[in-house]
Amino acid sequence: MEPEKLVRKNRFTISVIFPFVGGVTLLASAEGLLPEMVSYNPFLIIFGTLVMRLPLVAGMRPLLGRKAFLGLGFLTFYSYFIEFVGVRTGFPYGDFEYGIDLGPMILGEVPLGLPVFFIPLVVNAYLLVLLLFRERSQSFFFRLLTVTGTVLLLDFVLDPAAVAINFWSYSSGFYYGVPLSNYLGWVLSASVAVLTLDMFLSREGLYERLEKCGFFLDDMVSFVFLWGLVNLYFLNLVPFVLSLFLGLALWKTDRFDFVSAKDLPI
Repeated sequence: MEPEKLVRKNRFTISVIFPFVGGVTLLASAEGLLPEMVSYNPFLIIFGTLVMRLPLVAGMRPLLGRKAFLGLGFLTFYSYFIEFVGVRTGFPYGDFEYGIDLGPMILGEVPLGLPVFFIPLVVNAYLLVLLLFRERSQSFFFRLLTVTGTVLLLDFVLDPAAVAINFWSYSSGFYYGVPLSNYLGWVLSASVAVLTLDMFLSREGLYERLEKCGFFLDDMVSFVFLWGLVNLYFLNLVPFVLSLFLGLALWKTDRFDFVSAKDLPI
């Protein structure tokens, strides 16, 4: 089955059921309620993440020529490079360490699957800005500011939840255990991502695909369900409210009527 048809047929399962089950499983792992073989199982984590990435991959597929692959290849290299620097020096994200096994590690320090977590975060932010602000996003400086702000908003939701379930931890932090340096680091990484996506992806192609592809941002729907649930469980109220704000922004795109998902354009 073609990726577009697979995603369209299973939108609710991919974007709601998978993140809900994933969130419950992570919470059960954090509370020590699962057998050791299942608790924080890195392969289950990566598998679940890849499934939730399917809408983004299927949406991007028609745009992935040689130039786009070069751009994504650069972002992959950048994600590994900046993480190596961060683990060894504390720059730019602050001193941190991984608390659980996230799968195979490169040189024992950086998860091999890191780009699967990093690249969709910044691409989803980029796509949401293009969809919500079609005319104003023609300006580079507007894109830079709004995409960077959206990435920060996503990380204001993600990091407190990740710290709460012991994905990673920081030596100190002012915001639910997360230091200011982490968010300054994300300003850097988001800026690099905007420059890269601008250079290597056709913005007109993205605009056209966003108009035709009803599920293109379903990966961000999964993000809201998963990390919103984790933050709610731990009563991280500010991150939870921010996840609701993200959900409102997605709702305003008018793309997520899952009851009639089969009727949405692909």
